[in-house]
This record gives sequence, C-alpha cells and structure tokens, in this order.
Amino acid sequence: MKITRRRYLFCSVAGFLIAVSKPSRLMAQNVNKITEQAELLTEKGHELLNQGKYLEALEAWKEATKIYRQLHLDEGIAGNLINQNLALQGLGLYLNACDLLLSALKIDTWSYFPTLNAPDKSSKKALYTAIYQVKPTPVNLLGLQNLGDILRLLGKLGESEIVLKETLSMAQKMTLNADISSVLLSLGDTKQSMYERSSVEYRWIGELLFQKDTVTEIHQNALISLEYYQQVNNTTNAPIAIKLQAQLHSLTLLLDFDKWLKKELLSGNSRLTTTKTNIHRQIQPLIDLIIKNSSLFNELPVSQSAYAKLNFADSLNKTSNKQLQSLAINYAKSALQTAESINNQLLQSFCWGTLGKLNPDESHVCFKQALLFAQSIRASDIVYEWQQQLADLYSQQGKSKEASYFYEAAINSLIQVRANLLGSNPDTQFFFYEKVEPIYRNYIRLLAADPSPNLEKIIQVNAHLQLEQLKNFLQCGRLNLIPLNNLQELPSTTAIIHIIDLDSTIEVIVQSPDHSLHHNSVDAKLIRNHVNNLLDIVQSLKFYSNNQSEIILHSQRLYDLLIKPLKIYFHSSGTLVFALDTSFQSLPMDLLHDGKEFLTQQYSFAQTVGYKIQPLNSLSRNQPTALIAGLSKKSPSFNDENAPKGLKPLPGVVIEVAEIKTQITNSKVLLDEKFTSLQFHKEISKDDFPIIHVSTHGQFSSNAEKTVFLAYDKVINILDFNNFIKSQAQSNENPIELLVLSACQTAKGNKRSALGMAGVAAQAGAQSIISSLWLVDESSTAILMQEFYKALKNGLTKAEALRQAKLSLSSNPKYVHPYFWSGFVLVGGWL
Repeated sequence: MKITRRRYLFCSVAGFLIAVSKPSRLMAQNVNKITEQAELLTEKGHELLNQGKYLEALEAWKEATKIYRQLHLDEGIAGNLINQNLALQGLGLYLNACDLLLSALKIDTWSYFPTLNAPDKSSKKALYTAIYQVKPTPVNLLGLQNLGDILRLLGKLGESEIVLKETLSMAQKMTLNADISSVLLSLGDTKQSMYERSSVEYRWIGELLFQKDTVTEIHQNALISLEYYQQVNNTTNAPIAIKLQAQLHSLTLLLDFDKWLKKELLSGNSRLTTTKTNIHRQIQPLIDLIIKNSSLFNELPVSQSAYAKLNFADSLNKTSNKQLQSLAINYAKSALQTAESINNQLLQSFCWGTLGKLNPDESHVCFKQALLFAQSIRASDIVYEWQQQLADLYSQQGKSKEASYFYEAAINSLIQVRANLLGSNPDTQFFFYEKVEPIYRNYIRLLAADPSPNLEKIIQVNAHLQLEQLKNFLQCGRLNLIPLNNLQELPSTTAIIHIIDLDSTIEVIVQSPDHSLHHNSVDAKLIRNHVNNLLDIVQSLKFYSNNQSEIILHSQRLYDLLIKPLKIYFHSSGTLVFALDTSFQSLPMDLLHDGKEFLTQQYSFAQTVGYKIQPLNSLSRNQPTALIAGLSKKSPSFNDENAPKGLKPLPGVVIEVAEIKTQITNSKVLLDEKFTSLQFHKEISKDDFPIIHVSTHGQFSSNAEKTVFLAYDKVINILDFNNFIKSQAQSNENPIELLVLSACQTAKGNKRSALGMAGVAAQAGAQSIISSLWLVDESSTAILMQEFYKALKNGLTKAEALRQAKLSLSSNPKYVHPYFWSGFVLVGGWL
C-alpha cells in the first residue's frame, strides 16, 4: 500500500516540533510571564498535534502567535506560524499551509501555481531571488525546510528541490548538523516523490519515446533519493528520529524500486542488471537493522511512533518472507494500541486498515472498523480506500448487492476528494490512474459478470469513468457535456456502440435506433493481438506501403468478433457513433471490414469520449465564417521541446488553405509568419468563428502538456488553447461548431488519441472536432478537405460530409490505400 499523504507527512516531521519550540524556551528565560504563557500554548499545540487534534492545535498556536505579535518578538511569531502550517497540513489544507509559510518567511515576491510543468527559467529566478532575501536564522531555515516539504505535498517537486537544496546550503554554512540531517531527509523524500511520479507516468503514458526518457528519470531519482537517506545515516549528530525515518523511507523505496527493476529486466532492459543486484542486496540488511534497533520506535513522539510502525509493517508485508509478514501484524497491532491510548481516530483508521491488508482472515472486520473511524472524522481522503477494499471483498465473495453499494460509495467519496485537490495539487492526474480508475473498472466488471447484466448501469458507470478521465486530462472540475441519451429526435439510422475493455473481456453494447440495448461479450485474448497489430501498422511511418490484405486481415477479425454479432440491431446504412475505451481510441473505426468492403462504404462514423458530447446543433450553412490558419514552412516552433521530433515543412498547406477558402469565402486566413500564437489569440477573441480550421503539425498525447499544434512562433498546447478560448467565450456568445486540425498525428504508442482530441474540443467548447490520427500526404489532404467543405455546403451532416470526402478520395487510384483517407476522425457532434 502506498503511504498516504497524511501518513507520509507525520512520518516526516521528527525534529521539527522540538526545533520550533527552542526559540520560545530561550526567550522565556529572559521575559515575563506573558511570554511563558505563549510557550505553554506552543507546547500544548504540539501535544494536540500528536493526538491528531489539528484544529485545537491550530487554535493554541494562533493564540501564541497573538502574544508574540503583542511583544514584537519576530522569532516567536515565525516559529508559531510554522507550527500552524503543520496543523493545516494535518487538515489537508496544503495551499493555506503554503501561504502561511510564505508569510512567516516574509516572501511576497514569489507565488505558487498548481501545475505539473517543471519550473521555467523565469519562475526559477523568482524563486531563487525570494530565498536569497530570507535571513538565514535557525527558525527561518526551519521555515524554508517546511516550505520545501509543503511544495512537495502540493506536487511542485522541482520547486521543492530548489528550496531544500538552498536550505541545505545555508544550514551547512551555519554548521547545524541536526538541521542538516533533517533537510537531507526532506530532500530524499522529494526525490522519492519524483521517483513515484515518474513510475506512475511510465505506466500510464503510452508514447514509446516518452517512456524511454521516463526510465532514465526513474533510475536517477531513485538512486539520488537513496543517497540522501544514506547521508542522513552517515551524519554523526543526526537525531535518532531522523535516522529511523531515513531508514524507513529508504526501505519503502528499495522495495518498490526492486520490484520495478524486476519488471524492466523481464521486459528486456538488461542495462539495469547491475542496479537490480545492488538494490536487492540492500533490502534484508536494512530490515535486520531496523528490527535490531526496534526500541528506537518508542523514543519517537507517541503519534509519530505509531505512524513509523505502520510504515515498517507495510514494508515488511511487501517481502515474500512469511515470518516478516507475521511480524508486520505485530507492529500494526502495537501502533493500534498507541492510537487507542491517545484517542487519535485518524491514526486508528490507518491502523485498522493496515491490519485488514496484513491479515486476510480478519480483513472484513478490520476494514469496517477503519471505515467507521474515517467516517467519524469525515476523512474522505481515506474513506474511499476502505470502501473500495470492502467492495472488492464482497465482489470476491459473490455478494454483488453489497459490493455495488460500496463501489458506489467509494466513487462518491472520490468525487469529493478530487474536487478538493483538483485546484491545488496537479498530482491528482496520477492519483486518477492509480486510485480512481481501478474502482470504476472493478465495478463495471462486477456488473458485467451478472448473468443478466444491467446494460444501462454499465453504460452509465463507464460513461462516468470516461468523463472523469477527460476532466483529469484537462485538470478541470466541470465540462458542459450531455449524455447521448438526452438527445432528442436523433435520425432513425443512428446507432450507438460502446466498446469497454475489462482486460479479460471486451464488452460491446449497442443502443439501437429504437433505444433498446443489446450486448456481446468477447474473450479479450481473441482480440488483443489484432488490436495491437493494427495499431502498429497505422502508427508506422511506412503504413502507406503495407499490403491492404494484412490490414483487412486484422480489421475483418475485429469486425467479426465485435460488431457482426450485433449488426442485426442497427440499419445497413446510417451513422455509427462509437463510445470507445482507451485501447481502441487510436484505431479509426471505418477501417473495420466486413469481408466485402470497409464499413465506410456503408456508414458515416463519429466518436465520443464518455458517451457525452457538447449540446448538438446542426452546422450553420448560411454563409458560415471560418478562421483558417496554416504553417507550410519551417519555423521557430519546430525547435520547441514539446514539438514532435523530426518535423518537415508542409508546403502543401498553402494549397489546402487556398482550396478551403474557395469553399468558405467568408473567412480569415493566417498563413506562416502571420500565424503566430498572439495573432491567433487575437482573431479568436475578437470575432465569431463557427469554423476554425488549423493546418499545421500537431500531436495528440496522453499528456496534456504534449498535446500541441504548432503556430509559427511556438507550440500551442491544450492548456494554452483553453486560455485562448476563454477569451473568445467572454467576447462571443456563439460556440465553435467545428474545429479541424488537419496535419496532426497521434504520438507513437499512444492509445488515448480520442482523449487528446476530445480534450482540445472540450477546451474550445467546440461541438465537433475533425483531426488526423497520423501525418497524412499533403496533396491528398488538400483534396479531402476541399471535398469535405463542399459536401458541408451542400447540406450534409458533418459525419456524412466526411464520409463522402473519404469515398471521393479513395475512388482515385492514387489514393485508394487506407493510409490516405482512414486517419481522419470526427469526435463529438456529427450533425
């Protein structure tokens, strides 16, 4: 089990409480009873914090701060503001804690912005400037260390490392060995957080190039973190509490890193063999050392001691040694006795939850107790975890009703947790894939396993999952989307097809034009290779040279398994709207082949993410206006670090832009040097453009920062685009009805292309987006786009206009290969 943020916090504050109190004691020797009262309040706050009574501790420290303000004792004020920060951290109010620390340090020239982006040069400079203005006193160094810690909890790992390194440098100059050891511990924790983020990123980012870079980051971050922990243990005067924490955190990292290295070696990465050997041989000696010195646990402050025991128990349980796993239960029980003795309900919840994971025979009772304690203090950030554990238990026991109840409860708790974290912590993006998605998936598996599955409920839960995934990608709390079921008077030839990947099975649910639901479940083993092989083909640089027979082999097999059994429930022509799961999003569905022809001969296609779209309206065809932007030549943006690699100029864009302008005469064109990010922003802001057509290099990624398209001067990523569109929304009432990105591509290995496309459309408030999944031939693209806009002008729906354009292009012997026409996908409204 990953240590939660709260537990990690209280495993990391040893030495802080004593150090903050020191200035108070020193002053108390020389001042009157008012100052002694402030010191008593300060110590009372520490006692309350140790009992988990964060609000009461906060109030005590606020009172102490008032007294020091009356006495104009700056050191006492700063010390108690730092204390208040600890209480706020305990309450999960990280932003407030950060603001308080900045106030304590009198930093007003630098502010925090929640984003996963590494700090750029200007923000680094501002941060260094702010640090250098802080007077290097012991209490200020403590404040800086706490600032580094809270920035870590806020997900600002680069900034955390900068602050802590500068704090270490100041402390070394003052030769404060104890302080140096605690700062080294904090640096080790920040590097461990970097390792954890990189590890999660490696698992959920599909792009092969990014994965290769991330392997290097994982390796480096782990080794540097372990080096910091070793420095703590090598520091002669380091407090016992600091050394024990360094050993516990080091053990946590060693076990996780060893597991990751094992997987990498099995995948063929033999370069890590030596590292794997060195890491593995450190684990048992460190466990033996901690057990040998187990009496040191009791020398920690009481609450801190219990959290440290839970940390150790969790690590012992990750070994394959049955004796050590049994010992883990003893440490957890000892921690529980401590929690009960101080009546710390949050700690008791953690203890019961840990015991539930350590002891399967009693897990049901333990998780129930953990849940009761968490609910009693409204700790929703851990409530969901025990609800999920109970749901999984009931599911394994075949108790579907009880399992459904707890899955629903866990999802509701998670919605609250993510809403609270979304604006302050960018790590919710990783939290989603690690914690949120598995709960939804397990719930859908439970529903699908029923002999008479509730298809409507499966669609609803999956739709919620996909929508949450999109919001997570965009890091936003709300999207103006409506369920397809809410659409009125859909054409009678429209069928909606849901494809849900549950690892062992692929569930296909068809909603017929009469709204009836029909289900087909397929063994995933029969499908997986065909999906992966077809994805490899379409994402290959030599796709155009692949023999069509090989493409048809895989696409026909997918059709036979997924679509053919349900084809009787929809018309032989019309529109097929696909709500696709991740593993299918980078495959164009009109590549499906029924043995006689590609389905695009019979149907027009559209995709949705999460079974939800922008409110539908037919495109205005009475002389619509368009903003047409294009980049045909090499420009400064080609060198941007987030631009796709190996880009070449697109001279055919000039022809494409000219052809589109002949079809939409009422248009504004930005070409090459005129297509700057600033000018693009200005045009969107000042005019109503129902159609925006951008012909330039671009990339769809599972990483929002790398979902970009190129203007002349720089790349515009999805978050930048959001800022542009907000300006447009403020000045214009009409939404963007159609957004076309015609020279984009899906990053190699990515399976979440529709997520990137739908993300761009959602940020733009666009009803529909048409884009290419791979970089298509320029001349054929110009022809397809001309035919598309001509069909739109003739009154066809967007989906049918795109189909007719594809058919027209593929009728040309030069462009009959699917490479030229199948990569264009319509996501969103199809009317």
